[in-house]
Amino acid sequence: MKRLVLWILVLAAFGAGGYFGWRWYQQRSGAGPSTYRTAPVKRADVVSSISATGTVVPEDVVDIGAQVNGQIATFGAGTDGKPIDYRSTVVQGAVLATIDDAIYAAQVASDEASLAQAKASVTVGEATRDQAKAKLDQSQRDWARAQKLGESRALSQADYDASRSAFEQATASLAVSEAQIVQARSQVAIAEASLQRSRRNLVYCTIRSPVNGVVIDRRVEIGQTVVSSLNAPSLFLLAKDLSRMQVLVQVNEADIGHVKPGAAVTFTADAFAGDAFTGEVRKVRLNATMTQNVVTYTVEITTDNSSMKLLPYLTANVRFMIDKREQVLTVPNAALRWSPTGEAGAASPGASGGPGASGGQRPSQGAGNGDRAPRNPDAPARGRRSTSQVWVLRNGEPAAVPVKVGLSDGSNTEVSSEGLDEGDEVIVGELSAAAAAAASTNPFAPQMFKGGGRGR
Repeated sequence: MKRLVLWILVLAAFGAGGYFGWRWYQQRSGAGPSTYRTAPVKRADVVSSISATGTVVPEDVVDIGAQVNGQIATFGAGTDGKPIDYRSTVVQGAVLATIDDAIYAAQVASDEASLAQAKASVTVGEATRDQAKAKLDQSQRDWARAQKLGESRALSQADYDASRSAFEQATASLAVSEAQIVQARSQVAIAEASLQRSRRNLVYCTIRSPVNGVVIDRRVEIGQTVVSSLNAPSLFLLAKDLSRMQVLVQVNEADIGHVKPGAAVTFTADAFAGDAFTGEVRKVRLNATMTQNVVTYTVEITTDNSSMKLLPYLTANVRFMIDKREQVLTVPNAALRWSPTGEAGAASPGASGGPGASGGQRPSQGAGNGDRAPRNPDAPARGRRSTSQVWVLRNGEPAAVPVKVGLSDGSNTEVSSEGLDEGDEVIVGELSAAAAAAASTNPFAPQMFKGGGRGR
């Protein structure tokens, strides 16, 4: 009896060792039947789009600067009666700030005195001219008498010459006084221009708002000195109307041909997760920029901000709507990439580049992960159809079905085929029996798929 029990124990040990060795071999070799992961063919709307990142900015922004030098003395008040600050609402003509005007007021007083002096010089010149005219009249009469007496020999030659010289001097003096008047009047014009300039500089000491708007940025503090040289220093940044905003988006040159004015746009902002905003393409700017050999174009998008929810300079995640198909047959992109192990069809059209597809979502800032494949240079153009195939599970075995590929939204792709109907199960991945067993016993074990385009 003891020998029988011993033999039973030995056989049980060999049996257990063989079983666990077989399980270990299956897990290492992946041998055994496979379990396919499938997804149903369904009808859905497919939207072709381009993704990009932009910045929300006001449509009209006014940068207010200073044209004179000096210290900021005071700030004005907004419509709420409080000193000008960020988000203050102001009306056209409202005082935003004042610059210390002591120097400019003194310059105005000096120029006013200079103008008065120039005007007095004109008065003196006119009086001198009148005096010269009187002397000229007297010398002219004396010269006329001397000419008459000189003919009769009743006047000496010396007196004759003196009368003639006095007449000529009086004529010259009148011309000099006339020139002095012209000079004095020009000095008056110079003084008036200088006074006008100094008065204008005095006015520039008061910074006023040129438009109705909201203060986006205040760049100075009381006591700060501003210096105006070649460029006017910026003091305030005003937005005319925050109820109308625009999004400036940098679009890759490969996608810019599909962006047209008037095209519909949707975008989201990280600050308002879950909220979607709409807009419209207004303009595609022609001045391209190049960064690290990547050429991009700036696209202007207008959007309504009546709710005042959007804030200036938010980052916007933009999607340009390029094309749309309504209620068409769709399959997951993974179904177009999968093929049975060892099949040459793994390199079939559309298998390596995602949906194969025409019009898939093509991010301008780089491709994402998962089913969003990077741009395929061999993929057909948007709106055209390419030929590919999917594998349908029939009687437990995969069967290839040729399909024509249409638009893609990055996750699902439009397909059409006579051998494919709504509700059919297409294979998107494969799980080996060993991996399935391991996954069933260990809920934390990762699932390892195999086949075309899958990890192992």
